[in-house]
Amino acid sequence: MRSDRQSAVASLLFDYLKSPSLRHLRDPHSVHVLATKIVSAVDRAGSVWAKWEGQRDEIAKAAAPCWIPIEDLRAFLNDLPGPSLTKTDVEQRLRAIWDEPYTTYPNDFLREGCQALYHSENAQGTAMPAIIGALQEHIEREDDRLRREQEESYRRWKEEERVKLEQRFLSGADCGWTRIDESEALYSRRNGRTFRVLQGKDKRWTLFRIKEIGDKGELLGLYQGRRDATKALKAIAYANGQQG
Repeated sequence: MRSDRQSAVASLLFDYLKSPSLRHLRDPHSVHVLATKIVSAVDRAGSVWAKWEGQRDEIAKAAAPCWIPIEDLRAFLNDLPGPSLTKTDVEQRLRAIWDEPYTTYPNDFLREGCQALYHSENAQGTAMPAIIGALQEHIEREDDRLRREQEESYRRWKEEERVKLEQRFLSGADCGWTRIDESEALYSRRNGRTFRVLQGKDKRWTLFRIKEIGDKGELLGLYQGRRDATKALKAIAYANGQQG
């Protein structure tokens, strides 16, 4: 008895061999297209998701991030060839798709906008595949907008933190490295002592102890990286427990 996979492959081969053109049968592009169809057919036939034949799985994967009401999606899928799908069939297939590599769950921040767009298009009689396409475009735009907003929010936060650190330094309090008035050098205060570090053209960092910003300062060391300079600073700043 033939398996479902054998039947699926045989059907594709018979269809391919119906071509009256020997040139077409030997065409590399046509062979690759046939190979792709065979692999897809075998995957479907051997899948544990037996009800998800043909376009059903393609539609489900396209609809997965779009917040389409389950019952509406189920009704559309049941109009396609294949056994009747229950609500649980659809819910669990979507869940399995979301758990696949390189796939994520729908963005909850986009739920309201997606559902509003869906109901608007559905009320106008737009076909489900077209609605899914419109939702995918909407999600791409919104993802891009959210990304830009997050980047701008992060930039604002970084600038606010820089200003706070600069003000802390200028007030005389201990603080980590900060630029003062967009200076090339970085300044820090530890244990009441003030330090400056500056990267040279050779990419190495020179550490100084200073009394005020305009000082030439006392050279403390030359370091390959800023992290090395910071590590040395921790030891120097608390040497002998002295201040000033």
